[in-house]
Amino acid sequence: MINDLLKRGGDEQTAEMSFVDHLEALRWHIVRSVLVILVVAVVIFVKMKWVTTNILFGPLNADFVSYTGFCKFSHWVHAGDAFCLPPLEIQMQATQFGTQFISSFTIAILGGFIIAFPYVFWEFWRFVKPALKPNELKSTRFAIFWVSFFFFIGAAFGYFVLSPFTFNFLASYQISDKNFIKTIPTLDDYISNITNIILGCGIAFEMPVLAFVLTKVGLITPSFLKTYRKYAIVVILVVAAVITPSPDWISQTLVFIPLFSLYELSVIVSKKVYKEELAKEKEEWS
Repeated sequence: MINDLLKRGGDEQTAEMSFVDHLEALRWHIVRSVLVILVVAVVIFVKMKWVTTNILFGPLNADFVSYTGFCKFSHWVHAGDAFCLPPLEIQMQATQFGTQFISSFTIAILGGFIIAFPYVFWEFWRFVKPALKPNELKSTRFAIFWVSFFFFIGAAFGYFVLSPFTFNFLASYQISDKNFIKTIPTLDDYISNITNIILGCGIAFEMPVLAFVLTKVGLITPSFLKTYRKYAIVVILVVAAVITPSPDWISQTLVFIPLFSLYELSVIVSKKVYKEELAKEKEEWS
């Protein structure tokens, strides 16, 4: 498979290239990806104050759309204030003179990567695409769209759902009944946490795409996913219990439903691909 991928790294369908030529083609795909990320990063850096106030620190604002939305939803389903999160009162600190300046570059680069993700994946796809067979290309149509779609859905879920619940829980958690300890997070700590949440969810939501690929290459089957469904439910429940601010079942269900739905979608995708592969095998033998 690796040798097939290295037969061509660009768009032109030419003769087999040497290993150095493959590396050269890959290098230009990476260079173009980095340039696009840097262009977006420059725009973010120029608008840094607006980006940090309205986007980066959004989950810390009392009027954040998720807080008001969850509370209205809670009242709409007659659940009282079950989904209403108390406003956060967090004062972050920068322990060094250059912390805020250096963090600006970190924010710009990370934001640039997230926004430019479709282009980055497109460049990766351009490198891999020539190594695929015609039937494989046919089954991977709209790959860029679906990978980008699930990534942004996951990133949005992490930003608008998990971030408010996570920061609210961590900021209000106390190891003692008396207020001996006050949580004063650093700017770097906050950036690291919200980045891990957004990118982590973006990657986690690629589960249906991963199920498609692994089923395609024969590493998993729908029966495998169905067999281990009960273990997946336990893992998802544990994750939901950890990230919700209170132990009530309503809050945990809010997180459990999309994660479990994602797993079920992976089962459906795997089932569809598995049937297609079986049909192809029958045609080859007939």
